[in-house]
Amino acid sequence: MPAIRTARERAREELTREIKQEARRQLASAGAQQLSLRAVARELGMASSALYRYFASRDELLTALIIDAYNELGDAADRVLAATGAGASRDRWRALWTATRDWARANPHEFSLVFGTPVPGYAAPRSTVEPAARLPLALLGVVRDAELRPTPPGPPPQGALPEQLTRLTADFALGLPPHVLARSIGAWVQLIGLIGFELHGHLVGSIDPADDFFAWTTEQTADAVGL
Repeated sequence: MPAIRTARERAREELTREIKQEARRQLASAGAQQLSLRAVARELGMASSALYRYFASRDELLTALIIDAYNELGDAADRVLAATGAGASRDRWRALWTATRDWARANPHEFSLVFGTPVPGYAAPRSTVEPAARLPLALLGVVRDAELRPTPPGPPPQGALPEQLTRLTADFALGLPPHVLARSIGAWVQLIGLIGFELHGHLVGSIDPADDFFAWTTEQTADAVGL
């Protein structure tokens, strides 16, 4: 039997959504560094003391926005994977890359919040880790479930990297060879970096618009991991 929410609970959920929506508008207009609970309260016609009953600090509000952003991106990834079903692994890889870029272009300020310059004085709590892992784990899942073809050997992992890869494989039950895991992580970094370059205008005058370069990089990383 579904739980019955009280009118007060529904009202609190609605106002919480309004607070976060206004905070996202301020992200777009002023940036995360300028986000202020007082400014959010003022725009909503609330007393600052009332807003503090919903978010105890600016950092708590930032955390909520970060978790929402990661989960929106993770939901987009889940949707395209569900749409491709048990299709070819390379098609699933392409779908994830495209969905990530599409989400970032539709939500550039949220993308910058989670993947851009850190906000001075803010330290993300552990509650952001699981949402943040959704996209990379989706990419790694495509690789894990694929029948990988042999790829040219590269330099063996050195220094602390072998231990790091072993720990990641154990923590997330990935079951991937170390060099495949390392290349997959590298592909994820390329994905986020390429989108960041595009959104922040760093490709203007060179390979902008970046559609063809993005498509080429998608295929190049798929080759690198053996899809």
